[in-house]
Amino acid sequence: MNRISWNQYFMAQSHLLALRSTCTRLTVGATIVRDKRIIAGGYNGSIAGDVHCVDEGCYVIDNHCVRTIHAEMNALLQCAKFGVPTEGAEIYVTHFPCLQCTKALIQAGIKTVYYAKDYKNNPYAVDLFEKAGVKVEKVPLELPLNELLLSES
Repeated sequence: MNRISWNQYFMAQSHLLALRSTCTRLTVGATIVRDKRIIAGGYNGSIAGDVHCVDEGCYVIDNHCVRTIHAEMNALLQCAKFGVPTEGAEIYVTHFPCLQCTKALIQAGIKTVYYAKDYKNNPYAVDLFEKAGVKVEKVPLELPLNELLLSES
């Protein structure tokens, strides 16, 4: 029996979460994992109770949609909301984290960041991960998983 690797399993979860995104600019999903168990998931979109970009359009200031909260932040905040520690956990993200998410991941004690796609990789974010001792590894979604998940988007 052929089973997918743990990295592919968790990355597939992140791509599945991204399908819930309400952002019209980029769909992102994130899965936080500890001891090979999913402890939280998030996708980018509006905060709970607000209108969504897919319905009302983006609220753009300085080329950034200020209505959207990022997938990584949503996953971290889910842990905070329910009292789940993130120290020593790993995160699987569909895209390289932005600078603000990088800082939040480091402060939350995330030890490894796996990402599937490069996206405006900020050199300072790369530097911060290195200084903090956070392992960063690109893990593209492999066939046939990417065909199954990405054929819908």
